[in-house]
Amino acid sequence: MTLRDLAIRYGFLVLLFGLIAYFAISADGFASPQSAVFIFQSVAITGILALGVTATLVVGGFDLSIGSVATSAMMAAAYVMVVLEQNAVVAVAACLLIGVVVGLINGFLIVYMRVPDLLATLGMMFLLVGLQRIPTEGRSIATGMTMPDGSVAAGKFSANFLALGRHRFDFFIDNLLPVSVVVLLVLAVLIWFFLEYTRFGRMMYAVGSNPRAAELAGAPVKAYKIWAYVISGVFASIGGILLAARLGRGDIASGNNLLLDSVAAALIGFAVLGAAKPNAFGTAIGALFVGVLLQGLTMMNAPYYTQDFIKGVVLVVALVFTFALSNRGRA
Repeated sequence: MTLRDLAIRYGFLVLLFGLIAYFAISADGFASPQSAVFIFQSVAITGILALGVTATLVVGGFDLSIGSVATSAMMAAAYVMVVLEQNAVVAVAACLLIGVVVGLINGFLIVYMRVPDLLATLGMMFLLVGLQRIPTEGRSIATGMTMPDGSVAAGKFSANFLALGRHRFDFFIDNLLPVSVVVLLVLAVLIWFFLEYTRFGRMMYAVGSNPRAAELAGAPVKAYKIWAYVISGVFASIGGILLAARLGRGDIASGNNLLLDSVAAALIGFAVLGAAKPNAFGTAIGALFVGVLLQGLTMMNAPYYTQDFIKGVVLVVALVFTFALSNRGRA
């Protein structure tokens, strides 16, 4: 194996471990278990959304609506419990239904209406951003809030629902492992196994690689593409559920960075182990990388307005480095 091959395959992991080592030395407390848990918790929702994006990337698509789907699910959960006075089961079911419906609509627009994926999901993003604000006239949803008609919402967040975002399991240290991290790990393993080791997942890769050839081979290409967007919608809804459970309110501004961070994690995944393709393992590592970078910069008191710039630089360098070396290797 040549030096170039080693760089392609392991360069990003070396960069990740180097970043961890640098912050551990430079930032007091970065290497503590509590800091590690905070990193995992901060990237859990981003990682879940990024895994959904990965499913659409696998079939050659892209989903820009994930952030707005997650925020809509968060607002829906809050509305169902606080305003409609329903229980946690109804709230979770409503959120998942939103993800399925949005995924189906995105898939229908892209597959049958032949709207380009970026335009279809961008339109859906704006539609949801507006729609989620209409029931409360732009207000965030919280226990005891005053509704637009002057009445006071009588419902409240279920304790079981809040546990999804706030409960922590004992793991070597008491109350160390948040539920959201466990959900991320479970979903990451499931989607990784699904894409890599099931016929359905392998056919999704085939559709993304060469849809014409897959269609000639008898694969229902349209169905695979629609299912990819449904998966993305459901994962985004799960992220919204966890976000609502963590905040204990429906905050219309809390999902502003979800899209950018999730897309960054999914695209960084291309560089992990030289995959040069969307993959669940790489996406999970990409989400971890984003979390380590932001936590380290925060603990070193880097100005908040520089963080997106640094994140963008890392993303561009990682992708250019990976694809440039890969293409040179094929030449």
